Amino acid sequence: MSKDPLIELKSVAKSFRRDKQDLLVLSDLALSVYSGEIVAVLGKSGSGKSTTLKVALGLTMPDSGSVKAFGRPVSAPVPKMTMVFQNFALMPWLTVLQNVELGLEAMGVSKQERRQRALKAIDIVGLDGFESAYPRELSGGMSQRVGFARAIVVEPRVLLMDEPFSSLDILTADNLRNDLLDLWQERQTHIEAMVFVTHNIEEAALMADRILIFGINPGNVIAEIKVDLSHPRREQSEAFDALVDKIYSAMTAPSSQRAMTGSTFKVIGLGYRLPKVSISELSGLMEAICFEDRPDKVELHELADDLLLGVDDLFPITETLEILRFAKVSSGKIELTPAGLHFAQGDIQEQKALFASQLTRYVPLARHIRRVLDERPDHMAKEERFLRELEDSLSEEGAEEVLATVIEWGRYAEIFAFDYKAGILSLENPD
Repeated sequence: MSKDPLIELKSVAKSFRRDKQDLLVLSDLALSVYSGEIVAVLGKSGSGKSTTLKVALGLTMPDSGSVKAFGRPVSAPVPKMTMVFQNFALMPWLTVLQNVELGLEAMGVSKQERRQRALKAIDIVGLDGFESAYPRELSGGMSQRVGFARAIVVEPRVLLMDEPFSSLDILTADNLRNDLLDLWQERQTHIEAMVFVTHNIEEAALMADRILIFGINPGNVIAEIKVDLSHPRREQSEAFDALVDKIYSAMTAPSSQRAMTGSTFKVIGLGYRLPKVSISELSGLMEAICFEDRPDKVELHELADDLLLGVDDLFPITETLEILRFAKVSSGKIELTPAGLHFAQGDIQEQKALFASQLTRYVPLARHIRRVLDERPDHMAKEERFLRELEDSLSEEGAEEVLATVIEWGRYAEIFAFDYKAGILSLENPD
């Protein structure tokens, strides 16, 4: 592995303007990519993973910090670096061959040379015989192979991939991953390094030599895991299971703020970006953990496997359970608190009463809404009143999602009612 990085980001910050507010996506981000390695960028939705790739490629400029590619500052899209996206983005009126030739044509490559290079790329990705096919004739896996051929044909030194397998079914994704690793190990291309964004922990463990774990709000690297396992990696092995456990542990480690304060649980403010999680998801996970044949602490990766949940499905639920003090999550394990056990084992009315207690105690927005309704003579308030408050710290879309979530939780807990058509919160039976 070369000592000089192919890609180097230092102290990078990036904000986007949304709903008249600046949303900080990346802050103090530092990462390097070296020749001869596959790097996975792993994190929850909204952690700035895709933005990081775009910054590295030069598709978007950072607000501050430095970005270098091949030793030079990045101020425009970088030659010899290309990206594969999760959506295929093929031109439906062009054949496979013509789609693959597009990049070369834009580079001014002669017709004869681009035809030769495109045919070779198509052969490398296993689509020989489909040169004249149109996108409508291709399966999802074949369409993504065209995307890889289109990336390979320009002979990049670095291949960036933004969740390239996420839109494919499990078997197709597995097949395409293996073929890509074969191309990498057999050195059939000019690619010196690959960087891919994923929300799939097992995918990162299967492919990467190094895994960068992103934190959220704003995004930056909170952990780095070096992988010493050789390829091909067997999912059904102790070494692979240990690696997956290590990743889950890193992703569920307490934040620096919680570590400094010694707090066991996350403490949130009024404008916190609450996960969009339903009551059925919360109760379902607690009941799954509470099965009598399970130990007190359950491995998150085992729970995810049993319930067929990905990171973006599982972690919002576990975060909400932590906020509500129904569960503790640490070192890749989850454990129900006494309140969580009581909820999982109680009847409907017991669950509602307990949820109401935890909600008003630990979710400031729910407590605030109830207080406002209690204090008003008519015990009513328009939802716009609370949206305006939330928009001080959230985007308009974020404020609407958070309020909708708390309204759903509050209605279930029977701490307030909501007239959807009128947009009015109220107490049906004020004390």
